Amino acid sequence: MLDEPVTAVVSVTGSTGRSNLTPVWFDYEGDTVLLNLATHRKKVDWLRKAPQATFLLMNPANAYHWISIKATVAREISEDDPEEGPRVTAQLDRIWNKYTGDPGSYALRDPGREERRVLFELAVDSIATFGRP
Repeated sequence: MLDEPVTAVVSVTGSTGRSNLTPVWFDYEGDTVLLNLATHRKKVDWLRKAPQATFLLMNPANAYHWISIKATVAREISEDDPEEGPRVTAQLDRIWNKYTGDPGSYALRDPGREERRVLFELAVDSIATFGRP
């Protein structure tokens, strides 16, 4: 399920101390979860203040087959970083292709602003699963 275009729900702790749930595109490399966000999103500041996140992926064909991943931010990479910034853009293009099937570049940047991206690398703390495909 991790390699399929299954939309994840990520939970991060917001400024009020309550969980905030958002659908996101899920990606990983090895045992590291990757979360690519526009820098103007509130989630970016929330993750910087409380660097834990929980991801839930449910099988679209069977809601009782799911995986939950609890993770902690280990590293943050800016798209503007002269050395590693291109990796942020390349990862965004890769998940764009995974979720849309379009082999081109990510096409949803906000045209009303100079949208910049940040890639959070999260270390997996625990994994829980339930059900069968």
